[in-house]
Amino acid sequence: MSNVASLASAALSETDGILRLAPNWVPRSFLQPGRRLKLHPDHYYALGMHRGGIDERWFGSTTEAANDNRNWDEGLSYVVAGGEKFLLRDAVAELKGEIIGDAIWKKYGKWPVYSKFFDNMGPIPHHMHQNAEQAALVGQEGKPESYYFPPQMNAIGNNFPYTFMGLEPGTTKQDVVDCLDRWNQGENGILDLSKAYRLKPGTGWLIPPCVLHAPGSLVTYEPQWGSDVFAMYQNLVEGREVPRALLTKDFPEEFHDDNQYLVDALDWDKNVDPNYKDSNYLEPIVSEEGDGYCDKWIVYGTVDGEQLFTAKELTLQPGAKCTIKDGGAFSLITTQGSGLIEKVTLDSPVMILFGAMTEDEVFVTAKKAQSGVTYENTGTEPLVTLRYFGPDAQPEAPANGAWRK
Repeated sequence: MSNVASLASAALSETDGILRLAPNWVPRSFLQPGRRLKLHPDHYYALGMHRGGIDERWFGSTTEAANDNRNWDEGLSYVVAGGEKFLLRDAVAELKGEIIGDAIWKKYGKWPVYSKFFDNMGPIPHHMHQNAEQAALVGQEGKPESYYFPPQMNAIGNNFPYTFMGLEPGTTKQDVVDCLDRWNQGENGILDLSKAYRLKPGTGWLIPPCVLHAPGSLVTYEPQWGSDVFAMYQNLVEGREVPRALLTKDFPEEFHDDNQYLVDALDWDKNVDPNYKDSNYLEPIVSEEGDGYCDKWIVYGTVDGEQLFTAKELTLQPGAKCTIKDGGAFSLITTQGSGLIEKVTLDSPVMILFGAMTEDEVFVTAKKAQSGVTYENTGTEPLVTLRYFGPDAQPEAPANGAWRK
């Protein structure tokens, strides 16, 4: 670890607070890849057919993926510097607030959030993520999350660009218990109790914990809390079986056969809220703009009164240059074009070989973000980047529902 400290310090000195990150690929055994992550077509099953296809790329992650038969470092981002590579998690543990800011380090003792692209051919099973109290019962953390659908990644919508969210008003808990009772009798029918929303590139959603949702087939940028807990309440998706173990894995073992307990775990008021969209839908809001550039809020607002994560999308036209100050450390991914972040190259690749390095992803320290980061488009098309921030980093971020104004 001491070697990590010296390597990370040297990298930060050389780049003035910017760490280059390697692509971080994560498979899911129960889903079919949508093949829009720019990964080489022959490499979507690079970890083996038994592991499932790669349908996620994680950004700025110090969180392990909760996959069966996982590699020990699955889900963890690597810093690449000086011909060496080391875990971002280890760098944060060594340099602490120097990387993520003193406030986040003192409160959480780690980088507590991450983001990802998830990319599926069809929908994900109707599921929820446990809240903090529920997750603590199995030694984990809860998982609020958010969505943004980058236009650059969604030239095609794949099989089902709609997301079921929550439950129809009037649904009873017994209705859902009945669905779980039918787990081994064919399709359990839980989607009959829900409502699907059409997904629109360039918009997004907040997803509180304990709310059922079945994400659709748009590529989704997903800032979220640093946890991989979930519970699948749907037993068949496009004819594919969802093992009941994926419903129960993150609940205490003594309740695995108690369907009433599993239903009581849902936040009922939020699930049947007739105004769910009003509270949770997101459209971009301009943060600042100038000659040839525009910076927009794409994830904002609070979850249960707390600002847990926020995100922005910065677009620079060819030849444009700007300097932007942010409230805290951030992870950045480039979705289009080429240019510079300070003196570090940004370039959005056309195709990525599994295991190969790219120049599209970086992590910027809190001090550097607060003092101002300069971006420049050196290419011939717009330079577009997405960056997400940790808890309470952006006090000036818009409130829930601000897009209506």
